[in-house]
Amino acid sequence: MPKTPASSSVLVPDFEPEFITGLKTIFEEKIVFNHVLGLKITSVTPERVTARIDMRNELIGHYDHHRLHGGVISAGLDAMGGLAVMAAIGARHMDESPAKRLERFGKLGTIDLRIDYLRPGIGAYFELRAEVMRLGSRVASTRMEFVGADGKLLSTGAGAYIVS
Repeated sequence: MPKTPASSSVLVPDFEPEFITGLKTIFEEKIVFNHVLGLKITSVTPERVTARIDMRNELIGHYDHHRLHGGVISAGLDAMGGLAVMAAIGARHMDESPAKRLERFGKLGTIDLRIDYLRPGIGAYFELRAEVMRLGSRVASTRMEFVGADGKLLSTGAGAYIVS
């Protein structure tokens, strides 16, 4: 069923399975650091992307409190901002093949990232969310959230990404 982005009256069709599979392969396997983090994509739409990171001993930043390392939060939110941009670019270029849209990932790069740590990262797992606030011809701006298993907002992020 077609989706209508909140900021647009243009109907955006659902992504093809090969596009979703390609994004998952890139973000979960080819970006090896995301694999180390255990980042698993749970949803990709043109408007929003979500993922999950399960807590593991290798991700602990404070051994006494079993808290997640801040670098895991930062890297996870940065990855999600990039994923949101790829989804937005994919939606913008639905006239191209999935493979051609995935090639556009090679041009993507983080140019600015801000993370606000609101609460300690304690929990069995964490949900990460991101959306594109503006997709320009050269730069995209994103907003990201890092949420605990209890649903509490732990960190927020804002990022800018070069897209061309």
